[in-house]
Amino acid sequence: MVSEAPPFWWEKPGLQAALLSPVGWVYGRVARRIMEKRQRKAVSVPVICVGNFTVGGSGKTPTALALADAVEAVGLKPGFLTRGYGGNIRHATVVDPQQHSARLVGDEPMLLARRALTVASPDRPAGAELLMSEGADIIIMDDGFQSARLVFDHAVMVIDARKGVGNGRVFPAGPVRAPIVAQLRHADSLLVVGEGTAADRIIRMAARAAKSVHTAHLVPLAPERLKGQNCLAFAAIGDPGKFFETLEAAGIRVAHERGFPDHHTFADDEIQEMFDEADLYGLKLVTTAKDLVRLQGGHGKAQEMAGRVEVLEVRLDFDQSDTAGKIVKSAIEKCKRRLVASGHRPI
Repeated sequence: MVSEAPPFWWEKPGLQAALLSPVGWVYGRVARRIMEKRQRKAVSVPVICVGNFTVGGSGKTPTALALADAVEAVGLKPGFLTRGYGGNIRHATVVDPQQHSARLVGDEPMLLARRALTVASPDRPAGAELLMSEGADIIIMDDGFQSARLVFDHAVMVIDARKGVGNGRVFPAGPVRAPIVAQLRHADSLLVVGEGTAADRIIRMAARAAKSVHTAHLVPLAPERLKGQNCLAFAAIGDPGKFFETLEAAGIRVAHERGFPDHHTFADDEIQEMFDEADLYGLKLVTTAKDLVRLQGGHGKAQEMAGRVEVLEVRLDFDQSDTAGKIVKSAIEKCKRRLVASGHRPI
């Protein structure tokens, strides 16, 4: 996959998409076959997969964090499972925020580990086994839907209401990871995040396929400390524009903005440019929690930036208060049924 989405992915299909469509057809066929034919590992605890249809950010990590609250609300222990993209680990590792850095385990695992037991592992089944050995009652998998390594008890597909699936074409002709119909076949529900109409077609497809459709919004935490201030906002996430819009909606003036590819490692010269720009115009430096943990694990100017920048964190709020509980309950019930069917004792 790529770290930065080309603009034509989010526009009406044109010449570039048409020229790349034959490659996309081949890629999509392989991706669909993996999802349908790969032997998945079944584990003895419920597995909730938080996925998305496209390359890039859509709100998966905030969704995973919100689901952890619902797991704890029913008296169970959540465990996050993530690949650790952007890190250097080769084996399943329990993430320790006090000992590890984003450079080693990836930025998303560092964020998740602040909340609950987290394992980063390129090998999803091995990561699931480690989580269970550490006492996890339910596994919440951040991404990994298309890799089809584990049996899911509930797969919730997160989609941005503003961007939808872009031009709808399969990578590299567009941002879609595998044919939409094939993905929906393996999904249990759809979660639409934010305001907009770009996801309406997918919502209709999900409804026709009898998939539950939920809605949610990202809510900034404690934005009042930055209200009315002129800021230089920067972000290296799947959709930096979403972060900039969140700042503006919270009453924080974004005088200058700098977007970088997802999981980007900030170079010293890039950081110095932002320092110079902020000092010249009297701007407050603001970024995301995910970018902060990457800066904290860096060297040189990164450490200086980590000590100077302000962070606006966000929380995912479901529009219906019982949504997260329904997803957790669905996963638990499905896990019980498959364990019984396989002759095992249910949880």
